[in-house]
Amino acid sequence: MGLYAQGSTLYMSSLYQLWRFENALSAGQVHNGYDAVYVPQVGYITGDLDVHDVVVGVPPQLLTKAPTLPRGEQETQNFVPPLTKQGLGGIIFVNTLFSCLATVSEKYSFIPLWQPPFISKLAAEDRCHLNGLAQRDGQPRYVTAVSQSDVADGWRDRRRDGGCVIDISSNEIILTGLSMPHSPRWYRDKLWLLNSGTGEFGYADIERGVFEPVAFCPGYMRGCAFSGDFAIVGLSKPRHNKTFSGLSLDDNLRAKDAEPRCGLVVIDLRNGDIVHSLRIEGVVEELYDVQVLPGVRRPMAIGFKTDEIRRVVTMG
Repeated sequence: MGLYAQGSTLYMSSLYQLWRFENALSAGQVHNGYDAVYVPQVGYITGDLDVHDVVVGVPPQLLTKAPTLPRGEQETQNFVPPLTKQGLGGIIFVNTLFSCLATVSEKYSFIPLWQPPFISKLAAEDRCHLNGLAQRDGQPRYVTAVSQSDVADGWRDRRRDGGCVIDISSNEIILTGLSMPHSPRWYRDKLWLLNSGTGEFGYADIERGVFEPVAFCPGYMRGCAFSGDFAIVGLSKPRHNKTFSGLSLDDNLRAKDAEPRCGLVVIDLRNGDIVHSLRIEGVVEELYDVQVLPGVRRPMAIGFKTDEIRRVVTMG
């Protein structure tokens, strides 16, 4: 699911875990043709929280209140997520099942940090399908949700036009009327996002409160990263279930006589043209996130079920 790259570190969320990988190679070193080898170093068992976007950043003041914990326990008077004490920023992720932003814990499955203003209770009900998280100036700032629903699975009835963007610094809903929005990203003084239910990549005009489409992409979009004048967007084939049925994306694909695809597209931000694309075929039909690794041409990761993980040893 969620990916986040920071220097030599790569964070990745899975079905019930969140892992930190470290590149074991030094600058200029190559291993079997790979110029980066990511080794799992630290993992957290979160349970199946349906974790979506993951970032590492210094939380704004509203996120540093000590959380209310079970059995009347309290962590600290001035709570800060892990790593923040070392000045490195904390791991913050979208806990979609509980409709909140959260951080990892050495004691609990998660610690809640923030919830949308319309969510009255933290419950394992996926009420609004909170999914995307954008940073601005190193702090979590904007989130996307499929709806403003406050009942269990309420978002499923609002997929076509109930999506919104929330400024978590003010709790203000700054954009509405979206369809299954994902992957908000602050880049070059604009808030870019994927209006996945329509197939449109674009940006939010925050002053006017409107979404400005830039390019149509032939697939269900999730995952967005930037490099220079270009955006790299992930595409998935829609699932054949109620989650993806009845969206404007289907109508737009038919109007363009196009089939949905799985892969990546590279969009020129200056004119909206798709200048490159990569199709992924076979058993993989869905992507969730995309990251750019500057200076890396051929990375690899060590899997848990390989013998190699036993023999990759690094020393600090």
